[in-house]
Amino acid sequence: MSSRRDFVKKTALVGAGIALAPNIAYGASQSSKDILRVGLIGVGLRGTNHLTNLLQRKDVTVDAICDIDPARITIAKDHIAKAGFAAPKVFGKDDYDYRNLLEEKSIDAIIISTPWLWHTRMAVDAMKAGKYTGVEVSAANTMEECWDLVNTHEETGSHLMILENVNYRRDILAVLNMVRQEVFGELIHFRCGYQHDLRFVKLNDGVTPYGKGVEFGDKGISESKWRTQHSLLRNGDVYPTHGVGPIATMCNVNRGNRFVSMTSHASKAVGINKYIVENGGKDHPNAKLKWKQGDVITSTIATANGETIIVTHDCNSPRPYSLGFRVQGSQGLWEVDGSRIYIEGKSEPHRWDDAKAWLDKYDHPLWKKYGEYATGSGHGGMDFFVLNAFVESAKQNIAPPLDAYDAAAWSAITPLSEASIANNGEPQDFPDFTRGLWVSRKPYNWIKETY
Repeated sequence: MSSRRDFVKKTALVGAGIALAPNIAYGASQSSKDILRVGLIGVGLRGTNHLTNLLQRKDVTVDAICDIDPARITIAKDHIAKAGFAAPKVFGKDDYDYRNLLEEKSIDAIIISTPWLWHTRMAVDAMKAGKYTGVEVSAANTMEECWDLVNTHEETGSHLMILENVNYRRDILAVLNMVRQEVFGELIHFRCGYQHDLRFVKLNDGVTPYGKGVEFGDKGISESKWRTQHSLLRNGDVYPTHGVGPIATMCNVNRGNRFVSMTSHASKAVGINKYIVENGGKDHPNAKLKWKQGDVITSTIATANGETIIVTHDCNSPRPYSLGFRVQGSQGLWEVDGSRIYIEGKSEPHRWDDAKAWLDKYDHPLWKKYGEYATGSGHGGMDFFVLNAFVESAKQNIAPPLDAYDAAAWSAITPLSEASIANNGEPQDFPDFTRGLWVSRKPYNWIKETY
């Protein structure tokens, strides 16, 4: 952890900051701040993870925190005190006390790590307050909210970054490096998604042994208080960005390409009910509920440049974790499951290569140079990189690598999938959130000589 504090003291940080933040060409640099004063809205598990990483930096102070759960406030204050920083201002007397935090003139930047239904309204309020805003995934729930993010960014000039950490995963950045060097040839097809058995998260009362609870809402703890309700009431891909974010970056969505249309289908819903019956009994009140979300949601996206993307949501069934990545081009493909790769003319015909040697060869410069600082930051180190990109972008007040247009386009998968499923797989058109500028916007340069 101390190495992360040392990171921001090194003279090479100016170049590293621009590299991690990329791309200074998309926003005129204002006077760079030596110290970024941050406010955290939401200090639950994810917010506390961000807090822990921020406290490892010498160029950040956490001046204010907000949460309606007093227990989480206490935990956050203890973290800050143990790190040797001054006590923050505390907000959380009601659902809207975060607006009082936003009135604090000394706060430069805001990180939002709250339940999904609050993401957009809090991000909009933060941008209107002139704060550099980071919002956890997904950024929006409805098409109206997607437009709210874009419109507010354009009207206020305040920047928004969607904090999609998977974009910084080591294998993902290595594959992005390969894509940019055209190792796979011309891109054709992608697969991705969020495939993660979350029944133990969605049904956790905090009393029964971990993973065996069958309560949610008022009787639940942590995410089961709010996340589970989405499975009960909504039939769509409610969590698309972990998969689609990295793929959208590889195929330059909003920067020379865009999502055009999408179709979605849902399987039957049996997984959560089966879990409740097995762990709570068939007479438990929650065993009588009719769950709306299909266990497997499959969406197919068409892009302006002719690629197709299959996105899968699978969180209510027993299965190992996988984001199901496939990157396929005219010269070969990579698949994350099995860690395998095939490159025509390089691999033995009709036989997979172990991807490790390829990923090592194309290891991204960010990871090769700064990977040591990411140790212990969370999610295999990618949390360091996404947070550092946010901090460095905010310090310079430049456009972030994952911006308001990305937040809108990726999050739009949720309402479009709901509409398509409700209409028997009818194709749904994606709005052009850039209003035509995707044609001329240039891809971010994730590999810069400043490394």
